[in-house]
Amino acid sequence: MAAGTKIACGLEHRKYIMFGDGGSFRRTDFNSASTLANDSGEPAKAAFDIAEYWRIAVKHRLLIAGAFLASLVGGVALTLLMTPIFTATTTLQIDREAARVIDGGDVNPRESMVQGEEFFQTQYGLLRSRSLAERVIDDLGLASSDAFLDQMGVSPPRRGDRSAAAQAAQRRETVIRTMQKNLGVAPVRGSRLVLVSFDSPDPVLSARIANAVAENFIQSNLDRRYESSSYAREFLEDRIEQTKARLADAERQLVVYATNEQIINVREAGAQTDGTQSLVSTNLSALNASLAEARADRIGKEEKWRQSSGASLFTLPEVLDNPALQRLVEERVRVTAEYEQKSRLYQPDYPEMVQLKSRSDELTRQINLLAGSVRSSIRGEYDVALNRERSLARQVEGLKGDVLDLRGRSVQYGILQREVDTSRSLYAALLQRYNEVGVTGGVTTNNISIVDPADPPSRPSKPRLLVNLILAALAGLGLGVGLAFVLEALDETLASPDDVESKLGLSVLGIIPLLQKGESPKDALMDVRSGFAEAYYSLRTALQFSTPEGAPKTLLVTSSRPAEGKSTTAYATALNLARLGRRVLLADGDLRNPSMHRVVGSENNAGMSNLLSGSGDLRALVQTTDQPGLDFIPCGPIPPNPAELWGGDRAAKVLEDAMQTYDHIVIDGPPVLGFADAPLLASAVRGTVFVLESKGTRRAQARGALRRLGVGNSRILGVVLTKFNTKAVQYGSYDYSYDYNYGASGAGKAGRSKPR
Repeated sequence: MAAGTKIACGLEHRKYIMFGDGGSFRRTDFNSASTLANDSGEPAKAAFDIAEYWRIAVKHRLLIAGAFLASLVGGVALTLLMTPIFTATTTLQIDREAARVIDGGDVNPRESMVQGEEFFQTQYGLLRSRSLAERVIDDLGLASSDAFLDQMGVSPPRRGDRSAAAQAAQRRETVIRTMQKNLGVAPVRGSRLVLVSFDSPDPVLSARIANAVAENFIQSNLDRRYESSSYAREFLEDRIEQTKARLADAERQLVVYATNEQIINVREAGAQTDGTQSLVSTNLSALNASLAEARADRIGKEEKWRQSSGASLFTLPEVLDNPALQRLVEERVRVTAEYEQKSRLYQPDYPEMVQLKSRSDELTRQINLLAGSVRSSIRGEYDVALNRERSLARQVEGLKGDVLDLRGRSVQYGILQREVDTSRSLYAALLQRYNEVGVTGGVTTNNISIVDPADPPSRPSKPRLLVNLILAALAGLGLGVGLAFVLEALDETLASPDDVESKLGLSVLGIIPLLQKGESPKDALMDVRSGFAEAYYSLRTALQFSTPEGAPKTLLVTSSRPAEGKSTTAYATALNLARLGRRVLLADGDLRNPSMHRVVGSENNAGMSNLLSGSGDLRALVQTTDQPGLDFIPCGPIPPNPAELWGGDRAAKVLEDAMQTYDHIVIDGPPVLGFADAPLLASAVRGTVFVLESKGTRRAQARGALRRLGVGNSRILGVVLTKFNTKAVQYGSYDYSYDYNYGASGAGKAGRSKPR
C-alpha cells in the first residue's frame, strides 16, 4: 500500500481513518479532538476536550451528585445555626486637600492627581489602623469590662494566675483584635466617599461603634495636622539659628583668606550674574584677545609677502594699482610711440632720437625702482605684524604664570565662596518657609467630613441563605469534580480505544465486543453477520493495510497475560484471511499452555514442539480444517524448554519453510509477562498484534509487556481490544455499538435486536 493511503474501517459506529506511512499506521477520530495522531504516529492530546470532561462527569455522576447534595445540606445547616449579624454603615467624604483660606504653603504635602490613589490608600489604612481602634475603645470604654466581648460572642480571656493589670492588658488586646476583625472599610468606586461599617449581633452597638470610628478618625486627622505644624515650626527655628551661625562663620573665613592671599576679584562690566573675576585673569583675557588679533593680522600679511616675493613685480596687484607707477607707464608708452614714429625718418644716432631713447630708458628705470619699493613696503608690513605678535605672545606667557599661581591660591577661596553661597541660599529658603508656616499654620480646615451617620439596622446582614447555598453548591460541585478527576487519574484500567491510544500510544486495530453469556467464540465467528464476526473482519481489513505489502506473511498474536482472547483473535484472523482465498497456516506457538487445538477442534499429539526440536516434518504435522485454505499445526507435547526451542536457529528455518507453502502464518503466542517465549517469537515474525482485555488489563501490565516486546525489536502493528462491553462503556458522544441490520429485510430487522 502506498504511503498516505486512506481507508475507512468499519470497526463500529465511530468513524476512523487509518493512515499508512511506510508500514506504520495511526488512527484519527473525526467525532472528537480528544486523541489525534501526529506525523510520528504518537497520539496528541487536545488542549481542551469538552467531550472527554463530560465523559468523566457522567462516569462519576453519583459521586458528583453526592458531594453536591451533601454540600447543600451542610450549607443549610450552617446557615440556620449561625448567629444573626447586623451591619451599621457610616459614609465619609475624604478630600485630597483641605480648603485653604490663603494661598500659601502648608506643612502637609499637597496631593496631585497622580498621587491621589496613594493618598486614598493611606487613608483607608489609617481607618483600619490599630491606633484608631485603640482611640475608639478608649472613647467608648469598651475595654473596661467584658460586656463588649459578651455582646460580640467572644469568650473573654481567663484570668488564671495573672495579675489585674495583666488581665486588663489581655482583655484590651482581645477587644482590639475583635474591633479590627469586624470593622469594614469600603471605598465607593469613582468618588471620594468611603463606607465605614461594623458588624455585631447588636444593631445598636454596630451603629454606635461605626459613628465612633468616623468621629475619632476626623479628630485624629486634626490632631496630626496640628502636631505636624507645631513640629515644623520648632524644627525650622532650630535650623535657622544653626544656618545663620554657619553663614556668618563662612563669610568671615572667606574675607580673611582673600586678604591674606591678596585675591582681588572684580565684576565684569555688563555681567548678568553675580560672578567675579580676578585682575590677573582679566588682563590675561584682554592680552589673549589682542594676541589672537595680531596673529590673524600677521598670517594675512605673511601670506601677502609670500605671494609677492615669488611673483613678477608687474603682476602684483599693489604695483598695478599704484597711481605714480601708472603715470610713469603711460609716459613711457608715449615716448616709445614717438620714438617708433621718428625712427622712420631719422637714424638712431640722430640727436633727437638719442634724446628720446635716453628718456625711455630713464622712465623704465624709474618704473622698476618704484615697483621694487612697493614690494619692500609689503615686506615691511609683514615685519611689523610679526614683531607685534611676538611682543604680545611674550606678555601672555608672562601672565600665564601669574594666573596659574592665582588659581592654586584660589582653590580654597572657591571652596569658601561656595560654602557661603550655599549657606546664604539655605538661610533664605528656611526664612521663607518659616514665614509660610507661621501664616498658614492654623487656617486650613479638615478635609474629612461625615456625610451620613450610621443608624441601627433593622434587618441582619448575615447569614445570607441564598449566597450560602450558592457557595455550598459551588463547593460541592468543585469537590465532586475534583474527586472525579482524581479517581480518573488513578484509574489504571484500559476500558476503551481512547484509553489504549492515550495511555499506551498505540493504534487500535480492532474492537471485539463481549459475547453474551453461553455463546462460544467459534459459533459467533460462523455467523458472518454477527457483530463478533464483523469486528474481526474489520481487524482483517486493518491488517491488510498495516504494511506496504498488505497483511504480514508472519504474524504473532500475543497478550500481556493469559485469558485475554489472544487464541480467539489468532483463530479469527487466520480464518478471515483464508476466506479471502489465501493459504493460511495457524500455528499454536504457546508451548507452555496450548489451547488452540480446543478452539479448532483437533488433536494435540504432535506439532510445533516436534517441528522445532527436529523430530518432525512440517507436511506431516500440518492438519487441515473445515475452512478451505486454512491449515493448523498444534503445539504437540509440552517441552521442558520452550524458550530454547524458539530461540534456536530451527525456529527461523521452520518459518522460512512454511512461507514457501503458505501466504500467511498466524502464530498464537504465549503471554508476554513472566515468559521469554513471546519476545523471541516477536523478533522472528514480521508483525505482532497485541491483545488487551477491556477492563481486564491494567496500564502497568500492558506497558511492561510492550517494553519486553520492544527489547527484541519487534514490530507491533497495533492493539486488539477484546471483551468490550458496549453497555458499560460509553465515552461522551461516542457510540461503540454494532448495528449489522443495515440492508436487511423488514422481517430480518424485526427479528434482530441491536446490542449496545
